[in-house]
Amino acid sequence: MTIVEPDRTTYTGTRVRRTEDPRLLAGRGQYVDDVTVPKMIEAAVLRSPLAHARITGIDVSRARELPGVFDVITGRDLAAVAGEQPVIWFPIPDQRIARTHALAVERVRWVGQAVAAVVAVNRYVAEDALELIEVDYEPLPVVADLDAALAPDAPKLYDDWPDNVSGSLTYTAGDAEAAFAEADVVVRESFTHGRAFGCPLEPRGCIVEWDDFAGTVDVHLSTQSPNLARDLLSEVLGVPVHKIRVRTPNLGGGFGNKFDFYGEEVIAAVLSRRTGRPVKLIEDRLDSFVATSHSRDQRLDFEMALRDDGTILGLRGISYGVLGGALGTVGAGPPWASVLTCMGPYKIPNLDVTVKAVVTNRSPYGSYRGWGVPKANIVHERLIEIAARELGMDRAAIRRKNFPAPEEFPFFSGVAFTYDSGDYAACLDLAMSKVDELGWRDRQAAARAEGRSLGIGYSFHIEPSAYGPSRILNLVGLAHSGFDEVTVRMDSVGKVTVYSGQINMGQGTHTIYAQLAADGLGIPMEDVVVVTGDTDSCPYTGYGTGGSRAAPLGGAAILRATERLQAKILRVAAELLEASPDDLQIEKGVISVKGTTSRSVTTRDVGDAAYRRLLNKMPESEVPTLEEVDVFDPPNMATSYGCTALLVEVDRGTGAVTLLDCLQAHDCGTVINPMLVDGQLAGGLAQALGGALLEELVYDEEGQLRTASFMDYLLPTAMEIPPFHFFHQETPAPDIPGGIKGVGEAGTIAGVSLVASAVDDALSDLGVTVTRFPITPPRLLDLIQAAQTPIGQTPTGQARTEEDAR
Repeated sequence: MTIVEPDRTTYTGTRVRRTEDPRLLAGRGQYVDDVTVPKMIEAAVLRSPLAHARITGIDVSRARELPGVFDVITGRDLAAVAGEQPVIWFPIPDQRIARTHALAVERVRWVGQAVAAVVAVNRYVAEDALELIEVDYEPLPVVADLDAALAPDAPKLYDDWPDNVSGSLTYTAGDAEAAFAEADVVVRESFTHGRAFGCPLEPRGCIVEWDDFAGTVDVHLSTQSPNLARDLLSEVLGVPVHKIRVRTPNLGGGFGNKFDFYGEEVIAAVLSRRTGRPVKLIEDRLDSFVATSHSRDQRLDFEMALRDDGTILGLRGISYGVLGGALGTVGAGPPWASVLTCMGPYKIPNLDVTVKAVVTNRSPYGSYRGWGVPKANIVHERLIEIAARELGMDRAAIRRKNFPAPEEFPFFSGVAFTYDSGDYAACLDLAMSKVDELGWRDRQAAARAEGRSLGIGYSFHIEPSAYGPSRILNLVGLAHSGFDEVTVRMDSVGKVTVYSGQINMGQGTHTIYAQLAADGLGIPMEDVVVVTGDTDSCPYTGYGTGGSRAAPLGGAAILRATERLQAKILRVAAELLEASPDDLQIEKGVISVKGTTSRSVTTRDVGDAAYRRLLNKMPESEVPTLEEVDVFDPPNMATSYGCTALLVEVDRGTGAVTLLDCLQAHDCGTVINPMLVDGQLAGGLAQALGGALLEELVYDEEGQLRTASFMDYLLPTAMEIPPFHFFHQETPAPDIPGGIKGVGEAGTIAGVSLVASAVDDALSDLGVTVTRFPITPPRLLDLIQAAQTPIGQTPTGQARTEEDAR
């Protein structure tokens, strides 16, 4: 991995190793399944084997009689004491909201929907009891995919709906119809992204203890959003928020999947209340394939209008979100976001873009790293390359021609986002210069001389980060807030604790928060402790850890809090030194008069004066203790961006794609820790490359999931992932203290269109255009054979079925 970073003299901007790692590497981490509480019992969930059916009867009597079983509940039992699963995103006005309880009551609408639950002395007994539950189903017609859902005579998932469309929303800017009428060239294509999910190494889980006497609910939960989970538990269970405590242990990956709120938390709570015992409910891997939020599944029918000099005049199209049998926590949010960002980094004056959310008999749709932006990236990056080919233009030239110039920022995208700052052309140039330095073009030429097919692909992405302007989020349909709150406290011995509602799940939040706090206060980083993961002791964070928020929002709040806290520290020190606070400096925890070190005190002295021995040490005008609370609700989001390049080799005989090398030029504003930023970029790219080539949740016509294990759902390994090289620009975010932009989702956004670009380039002599993802070898082989087949003839060896195509 090649790393290019600016010189820094403080913790901010330096390659500090993650402080969280030693304990985890030593095997001393504590994940939710490691947690045990006295008298704990364990639950398991019975799931529907059918994609669509009425429940005509459930007999749980034999399961109740099994020794070791404490309780068995059905959907009717749960619905009597708990509300429906909440939805927090309502971006489409008048949208029909498909809701369900944590356990199905009368009807199941996807394979894997929970229908009953057992709690027993241990998981083994609970699983045995599930086999004794008898459920009678009346099968109903299945709506297995988008085409089936939109067919004129399609069976309806909800009898009181006119069709299977949950909602539709169109955004316009300028006059798209006129732009297309006057265009010299119009390129159009239909792109399909298969269904996928984040697949964290650690499945979801919870332990819930309902104390009827105290009226409290104590929850250990593997979640990215503990405050949101507490609020939603309160809504569903009818328990006041202050009576609910959510604690989050170490997370073995989240990737958005653990942002969402799931029925298992409600099931465990109801079982705990009924039995009077703490209940543990841990998802196993089979559960995760059908019960953890699915994502990515979209069809994107778009066209772009251009002048013959490459100027983009307009963009229009429809983004179809293939939702499941009920809406998940975020509703149609991800498909909606794909429409908001489908113009990407380009100036497109005329827009007519629509999102259409459609329900099917599949698992509910939810959050996954990047949300809807990776699919939007497919639209603008694929179309601009198709246009370049049609116009005979260089791919970089057409991009550069349509970028906003640095002086045009802040730049309104035309729909919802205002991009805050950037120099897109410089980023593109940086990436292309590194392609030359790494010798990719020479490798490509040499390979082609040998008859091999090497291609170089490009993708330029934007990443709306710092999801946080609460009132704006409310305006566009979020029933929640987006601000971030931190508490920074210096104790009586001069050491500092930072309390945050953000969650650390491998991205290094504790490390960067300690870096920022240390710099903000002028103390050694080892004097800072970061505490997260407990709603009783940590402050409220609106949206949780998602939307690339932790660094820009949590970091900004820390900078603001430490600025005020340092001022107070200097005022106390001034009393001790009999000097003016303006004449003092603090470095490595030592406060001295500027220009001399002969007179100094330490933060320990200040802490003692503020907490213990105030007489003649603490200024009379100051309140005892050293603590600052800051709430940061940004006026605008921060837009990161980058240009990624990829070198691939395509085997024309098999359709196999080998990833040879990859680089990204990236700008996330102020880089707090280059090593962690590069880790985020590398991890995101690995996930995106898996989505581009391997990962797909495939359903058959009966709504059965055919790829429900790692034998069939293929994840990339170190053997498939290429070397990575990262190069940083820094264009500070003008609306975020410290200039920090988010980076958590950047890698995932560009990866899919990037692979398509490289494959197209490798097969440029055939004129192949990749439009369906993942690009499996059978699918690519079909494209190669079709391109090699003379017009009027049928390609030989084409895959005949979807099963073959995988």
